[in-house]
Amino acid sequence: MVRRFQGGHLEGLFDEFTVTGTITWTVPVQLFCVAFGMSMDYEVFLLSRIKEEWDRSGDNQLAVARGLERTGAMVTAAAGLIAIVWLGFVLSGISYLKAIGLGLAVAVLMDATLVRGALVPAFMRLAGRANWWAPGPLARAGSSCTARSLPWSPHPRRRVDRDAASLRRHQSRKEQPRSGIRCRCPS
Repeated sequence: MVRRFQGGHLEGLFDEFTVTGTITWTVPVQLFCVAFGMSMDYEVFLLSRIKEEWDRSGDNQLAVARGLERTGAMVTAAAGLIAIVWLGFVLSGISYLKAIGLGLAVAVLMDATLVRGALVPAFMRLAGRANWWAPGPLARAGSSCTARSLPWSPHPRRRVDRDAASLRRHQSRKEQPRSGIRCRCPS
């Protein structure tokens, strides 16, 4: 950003603009805030798939590999599309929007490829079972507030919290599953 907009290098790449020798102080702040929010979206998507595999298999290496396999193409495609949208800002005649557009396009592409595609899976593989450690009270609260505590189970073979009587009542009523999560979390 400094080389392109503050220093004026590559000035003729997209359009001419006046080099002022400075960058507006709000550009880095907005870049950080928007890039952080978008990267958390990709991170939650990736980690939720990894956690689902961990719950299913209990094998950290397999969970990381399958989670990345299932989300890698979607995250990369989404990042590519968003980067194209941000690059559209570069065509603006306003240097502020050009800086925001170029900065966010580069940030999104770097986040999706380097961070989500390489660094997060590598760290999770190295961390092993430590990925899934939580302090006692948090682990107990988290274990009771999962999909297993729902009155219906999305995975019929994993009906853990139901006793036989509630299962028969549920099947006899043939109710549609209710939306929402019912937790038995301590208040």
